[in-house]
Amino acid sequence: MTAKLYALLKRRSSRYLVVGGSVYIFELLMIITAQRFKASPVVAVGLSFWLGTLLSFLLQKFVAFGDMRTHHKILIPQLIAVCLLVLFNFGFTVVVTKLLSPPVPTVIARTIALAITVIWNFYLYKTKIFKTAGSNPVY
Repeated sequence: MTAKLYALLKRRSSRYLVVGGSVYIFELLMIITAQRFKASPVVAVGLSFWLGTLLSFLLQKFVAFGDMRTHHKILIPQLIAVCLLVLFNFGFTVVVTKLLSPPVPTVIARTIALAITVIWNFYLYKTKIFKTAGSNPVY
């Protein structure tokens, strides 16, 4: 089992999906925690969204894509690119939801938009944002 798991995690796409799923769980836990501390739903979601975005950036960069470069001349443009991508993804998700609803349930419309953004995010991370001179992962 360990050998199969290790072989699976050697693949960048597998690490990308594991990181994404982990960050999603982290965001849900942040919402629950913030609401236990009496945060409003909007504050709880906002806090979880931005903490999740930061955690996702760090884990995708270092774990999923093995990009260990930390100089500010690399890190700041990467962070800006990811934030712009997040904003674009948000706009895309709203447009997809508007176009598909009401005949398609909102949860399905969101899932369709998420599936599409996951695909192009992976491509952009791999080919533009976290691309290093050597394409071999650290693992």
